[in-house]
Amino acid sequence: MTTILLNKWFRRSLAIAGSAVILASCQKSTEPAWREYPEDSNPPGGPLKFYAAFDGTTDNPLMNAVDSIRANFAADNPLTAVDGVSGKGVKGEAMKFIKYAKPNDFAQTAKSFTISFWYKRDGQTKNNKGGNGPEYPISFRADVANAHWSVASMFVIIEGNNAGCAVKVMTADKNKADNWFTWENADVIPGMLDNQWHHIALVYDQATSGMTLYLDGVANPKVRNWNNHGAINFAHDHITEMRIGNGPGNNLDSDDWLSSSWKGELDQVRLYGDAISAAEVQALFNSKK
Repeated sequence: MTTILLNKWFRRSLAIAGSAVILASCQKSTEPAWREYPEDSNPPGGPLKFYAAFDGTTDNPLMNAVDSIRANFAADNPLTAVDGVSGKGVKGEAMKFIKYAKPNDFAQTAKSFTISFWYKRDGQTKNNKGGNGPEYPISFRADVANAHWSVASMFVIIEGNNAGCAVKVMTADKNKADNWFTWENADVIPGMLDNQWHHIALVYDQATSGMTLYLDGVANPKVRNWNNHGAINFAHDHITEMRIGNGPGNNLDSDDWLSSSWKGELDQVRLYGDAISAAEVQALFNSKK
């Protein structure tokens, strides 16, 4: 873990070259010094494309949500800072979310990919009107030119209660072909919404066209596939917003399932342009990073 000193208005990410395993020094400060933020070791052009730790301690919420890889500032951050799994995190709220213009070059360069984050949620997921429904830790909204039926290039859904919770990932490529990787119905997972911090990693491997779900470092045995799709082929140019804490829809003051917000807590959102290994996922979980 390294940190770099910030001036009052600007942060610059420092890429650390080296041959070490990516996650060997992947850490996050528990109490970053004033005007500092944490950064993962990542060689120039390396697989870690986006990393928001939410550990900033300034009075500027945009600074507190900055991405450490390219000093990518959020366009909006209305969420409240809370104690995270390590350091600070953010608390989701109906009709509110953190917005970035792009996920850096993640969608442009990824062939395989990994989405990693920590979450904490107590009980039944709800839509924005209070009825039972999905909640979205992350989504990519797409423009009209590449509009998929869900108005998205990608999103992650967590839906259910602590007795049984579904995880669903929708991805759409630049040709508008889409696939749902889902763990639902008979494959819902108990114990996910118990008001404790949990780590999720969703790993798509272009070599197998399969996605593996890791929960707290353990791989779910049911790998989901996209019929020999290969490279993920996101429509980078048509992604208009990356959202943390909301779906891709804009009907926020409704029960629209695409517009639902995350009502729990989130920490340490990472996007890798590669399928990280099971050992690397385990390292993230074990170190609470």
